Order: sequence, then C-alpha cells, then structure tokens
Amino acid sequence: MKGLTDIPGIRVGHASDYEALTGCTVILCEASAAAGCDIRGAATGTEEFDLLSPLHLTGRIHAVVLAGGSAFGLEAASGVRRYLEQKGVGFATGAAKVPLVVGAILYDLGIGKPNVRPTREMGEAAAAAATSEAVKEGCIGAGTGATVGKLFGMARAMKAGIGSATVALEGSQAGVLVSALAAVNAFGDVIDPESGKIVAGARRRAAGIEFADSARELKRGAPGGAPKLNQNTTLVVVATNARLAKPQAARLSQMASAGMARAISPVFSMADGDVVIALSVGDARADLNALGVAAAEAVAQAIVRGVKLARSMGGVPGLAG
Repeated sequence: MKGLTDIPGIRVGHASDYEALTGCTVILCEASAAAGCDIRGAATGTEEFDLLSPLHLTGRIHAVVLAGGSAFGLEAASGVRRYLEQKGVGFATGAAKVPLVVGAILYDLGIGKPNVRPTREMGEAAAAAATSEAVKEGCIGAGTGATVGKLFGMARAMKAGIGSATVALEGSQAGVLVSALAAVNAFGDVIDPESGKIVAGARRRAAGIEFADSARELKRGAPGGAPKLNQNTTLVVVATNARLAKPQAARLSQMASAGMARAISPVFSMADGDVVIALSVGDARADLNALGVAAAEAVAQAIVRGVKLARSMGGVPGLAG
C-alpha cells in the first residue's frame, strides 16, 4: 500500500527546510473532491474552511495544504493556488478559474528556527513535487518539525512526523479504499491501539526513553493548560474512492476522528488544534458506516507510523534513530 496516494486522483507532495525544521505537505485533487471536516481541538489554525461547509456555494475543492509555522504557515496555501491556476485548475467564475484550497497549520516554532516559516514559494514547490507514488513519511513536509509528548516541555518530548496508511473494505464492498495521512504534532502521547502501550510521548527525564504517561500525570495534577503549551496540533486528511456528497464527507471526517482518539492520549485538548479533513474522489459505492470504521483504523495506523518513522532532529529523539 502507498498510503493516501492509493486513492486514484490524489497526489501528495512535500517541501522541507531541514535547517529551520519546518515544512509543508500538499494534497492535490485537481479533478476536485467532495470534502468535509471535523474540528476537535481548541487551538486550530485554518484557512478557507468555509469551503467544507455543506452550506457553502461550491461543492468541491482542489487541494489541501498542511503546514508548519503556526499561523504564518497559512501563507503556503497561496503558492498552491498559484500552481493550480497556472495549470488551469479551479472553480469557474466567468472571469477566471479560482483554485479552491483548504489550509491547516501546526505549531513547530519551538524547534529549529522560529523566525523561518513555510512560504508561498514553499507551498508552490510542494505542489509541483506532488506525485501519485507512495507517500514519503517521517520527518518531511508538515511533519519536519513535528513533536509529541510535550506535557513537560520540549526537553522531554519526542520527534514525530508524517504517517500514512490505507484500509481496504471487503466482501461486497471489495475495491473500496479509505486512506489517511497524519501530521502528528500532539500535546499527548501516541498509543498503539492494539497493545494499549505508549509508542512515543513525554519522557520521565531528558535522558533515555522511559514514558511518563501524560494522561496519568495530568490526573495527578501536572499543569497541562498553560498558554505556553498551546503549541500542538495533529492534522489528518482522509480520502476514499467511494462517492460521497459534502454532508457525507463531513460525517466521514467525524467518524475518522475516532482513530485519533484511539492513538493519542490525551487528545482534543485545550492545547491542541486537532483537525480531520475528508475527501471523496471516486465513484465506488459503499456504506458510510463501513467507510467510517475503515477511516478510524487508517487514521490510527497513520498516527502510529508518524512517530515510528520519525528520526531524531533538533535535539529531540525519534524512534527511527
């Protein structure tokens, strides 16, 4: 499986700055996609999310941009619009075609160089690099500066990044796929849903990898709501080759959020800006409940891959060495 690019019509590209430790990831659906979203975090940074509302005039979008750099990183979406406009992709207005691009950001200013953020040029470069080949994972794109387990600050956090996974439906729905891509930058720890054990997260001490268990420490009174900790967000894009209308895509994004809850603890906190975007780009028929089950599984798998494939960077240890 290739991850999100298992879905025909989806291409993924990354741009990374390994000196500043930031970057962006672009998901292109140039033939357009029905889309919906679910926002569970309390510290979200987004652009053009009204496009995802079932009440909005436009029915489909052309790209999703995930970026580091906090709110500064929203600039990367402008580069994707420019790239798509040059290719003649967009919503026809009569005078011009306007690419419909949704953006979401994560906070990575606490690692690398905080004064260097994803730019319009970086967004355009990521779009130009987009491919239908297997998704590149780990510390790349929007996951370049991603970290997890920040209850005790960066000194005891761990490196994270991009992960992607696909779940296939079976039986009468064989051939239907649901894929997920996650940029994992959680306040909490990442959990293996199968074992229930922490895979990566806040460590007991700066040296070594012995997990503190953030949820348990919060229950014991560890401060988790200080403003300085509102520097996290896990960004997820789910895509399927099943045909969905916008309201159904919105429901799929909500059901997919269950995967985030299985793989991150604590999740949807006051210190996170967690977002799930769902895309439908195919004509296959499938039960929405079945799609939701598969989406949650794909999201959980993608999140776990996002930490398992992350290398040590910026003085923050990663599981991939």
